[in-house]
Amino acid sequence: MKKICICMIVAAVVLMMGSCGNKSQQVPFDNGDSTDYAVDSTLYGICGEGTSMNSLQMITDTGDTLTIDISAAREKGKVLGGLQVGDRMAVVPNGDKTEAKIVINQSTLLGNWVMPNPIDGIDEVGIRIKEGGIAESIDQSSIIYRTWRLVHGKLEIVLVRDGANDVEEQEYYDIVKLQADSLVYCDEEETYEYSRQKPKESYGEDIKLEDSNVEDFKM
Repeated sequence: MKKICICMIVAAVVLMMGSCGNKSQQVPFDNGDSTDYAVDSTLYGICGEGTSMNSLQMITDTGDTLTIDISAAREKGKVLGGLQVGDRMAVVPNGDKTEAKIVINQSTLLGNWVMPNPIDGIDEVGIRIKEGGIAESIDQSSIIYRTWRLVHGKLEIVLVRDGANDVEEQEYYDIVKLQADSLVYCDEEETYEYSRQKPKESYGEDIKLEDSNVEDFKM
């Protein structure tokens, strides 16, 4: 009787191991349409001196110098932020890295971007996009921006909403327009239109007082 029990236990263990082994060999179905944001195909680097209207010379962060055709991207309005030698660029390339699908000037993207407060239309609120992937809120407490990055040509912003118990959200936006003084991006539900924040004027700083002298106190 004991031998029969032992044999049954061994058989059960073998079946379980076989089942686990089969599961480890299964491959999830992938139709090729899914986007893995953890694996970014974007090229990052510096705009080189050999850049022209329809050709971008790019010195990548890995040390390669590439000449990329950007004519198709320009025709589709996907050259965003302009081309300036020395600026940091992000390029979504084709398979052999000879043509660009999207070109984004990261240097132009940096800065303080504001819009009229949707509540009163008077004050300005917005987002501060800083080097090193840091994002900050400008004059708003309902949304706290934390980080940003470009991935697959989209702008990813990590934020926390007021009352969400510090739960982070990852939002992805298509950049529609990027110029020196304007930034427009959107998702499936809403479009955000920003202008670059102008420095606040300081009154009184240019006023110089003359030194007093004895003649000023004579009656």
